[in-house]
Amino acid sequence: MVAALTATALLASGCASRALVVPMAMQREPSACPAQTDTLLVLLPGAYSDTEEFVREGFIGAIQQRRLAVDVLRVDAHLGYYRNESIIDRLRADVIAPAQAQGYRSIWIVGISLGGFGGMIYAEERPGALAGIVALAPYLGERLIATGVDNAGGLARWPAPPVLPEMPSFERRELRLWRWLQPYSNRPPPSDHPPLWLGYGLDDRFAFSHRLLANALPADHVATTEGGHDWPEWMRVWRSLLPRLPLPACPN
Repeated sequence: MVAALTATALLASGCASRALVVPMAMQREPSACPAQTDTLLVLLPGAYSDTEEFVREGFIGAIQQRRLAVDVLRVDAHLGYYRNESIIDRLRADVIAPAQAQGYRSIWIVGISLGGFGGMIYAEERPGALAGIVALAPYLGERLIATGVDNAGGLARWPAPPVLPEMPSFERRELRLWRWLQPYSNRPPPSDHPPLWLGYGLDDRFAFSHRLLANALPADHVATTEGGHDWPEWMRVWRSLLPRLPLPACPN
């Protein structure tokens, strides 16, 4: 996987490698509602993002302004967990399983860039575990697969090639992701595919792939904005999508 990730502008940052810790570091933001909630939003950052950015950029504030009956967990699922291919195991052991044990019945993953990729590959490998996914400007793999989807006329017409054991691990993972995304072109998609919302900037460096996925989703599950791959765009699409998500509100 690291070979594909390194080949993209996603990793065009001078940031040093960050420590891998077990369990992953995380911060909880309780709901503003007086009653306990059974809904949890798990926020996954981009490759080199700090989870504090969710606070600084207003991501948490947008949730609180809507008085949603949801607890929020900011998880420091940085690039290192993807590089050593432990991200799915860590999400299961450190985040999802403990949340289920604490009584959360509806668990969502909201991921930005690499975090959106993480949420989708988790759902692909752990069917039925998530109530929903919000992917903002998600990394969807190298453009080669997306080009094949586009040449076929979209996900519904794409003759998905088989995942072969001799493929490098990152190629297998990315092909598995696109094969998992393909049934979203069905109406309705399979019951083991959680509802998926997508937001992105029209000039995002991954927008070619985003448009292919957007064409397979219901129109009200997609939000776009002018601009590229950064917080101003992510915040605009987040504010656009939030009112559409079937999340519980605090009682009056």
